Amino acid sequence: MSITVSGVTKYFGKQKALNNVSFDIPAGQVVGFLGPNGAGKSTMMKIITGYLPASSGSVDISGIPIDGNNLELRKKVGYLPEHNPLYQDMYIEEYLKFVAEIYKLPDNKNRIAEIIETTGLTPERHKKIGSLSKGYRQRVGLAQALLPDPEVLILDEPTTGLDPNQIVEVRNLITKLGEAKTILLSTHIMQEVQAICERVIIINNGVIVADEAASELEKGFENKLSRVFVEYDGNLAPEKINAIEGVKSVSQQNHGYLVSVKTGFDVRPSLFRLAVDNNLIILTLSVEKESLEDLFHTLTA
Repeated sequence: MSITVSGVTKYFGKQKALNNVSFDIPAGQVVGFLGPNGAGKSTMMKIITGYLPASSGSVDISGIPIDGNNLELRKKVGYLPEHNPLYQDMYIEEYLKFVAEIYKLPDNKNRIAEIIETTGLTPERHKKIGSLSKGYRQRVGLAQALLPDPEVLILDEPTTGLDPNQIVEVRNLITKLGEAKTILLSTHIMQEVQAICERVIIINNGVIVADEAASELEKGFENKLSRVFVEYDGNLAPEKINAIEGVKSVSQQNHGYLVSVKTGFDVRPSLFRLAVDNNLIILTLSVEKESLEDLFHTLTA
């Protein structure tokens, strides 16, 4: 199922949280939804799921407008909110059975067992939710979102509270789910976006500031040096490095020099010639290229 957001604006009192936001997500695409805290990500996700009305504009799921009253359509949209609301006194299986009965799922016993295994909850399945670690509570939230086998998944910070091994497991799960479902996920982890998302949408102050295929963004980074660290076997006045064309700034760091580079310049040959001219040997020369994190900072700082 596709998602179409058209001119969505949302006010909370006099505060404008979203300003004429529009984008289309075709069926079967995994999209990363990025932005700093307070940018409007969670508000947009709540509107897409029908939990929150827009002040103006519309959201369609496969051409059908979504709202709080369209229960049949909302059954096809799974949602994991940022602050995962769970009944702390219920057992995992008990809670999932409760959710399954709300959805009126047939043969819910087998479906619950399948989802518990899929989300890695098997070792904890007989525990109360309140006794679980934050990571396992996050898995329970993901399990309830997946329970009705929705065609669209809206995941707000799905790996919050997970340890590194659990993060990899959830990433692999999302990648597998993305083969058959349309997924919109928000995260602050840039490696996560690069690992599993086909496309990136960045929002800042309620406005879309970037919307591009992840592969195109990565191509743009390939030949753009951001910083170069160089260490010589002797002292060199920083002013000599600063005089190289394309250098933005130079700072001494760990017995060497951290050189910030302007976009489109490669200063490595000049750093080598500087070593030769001053009878020095280069001990270290390492490069940091621009990344999605740099782009995010540029667009939202």
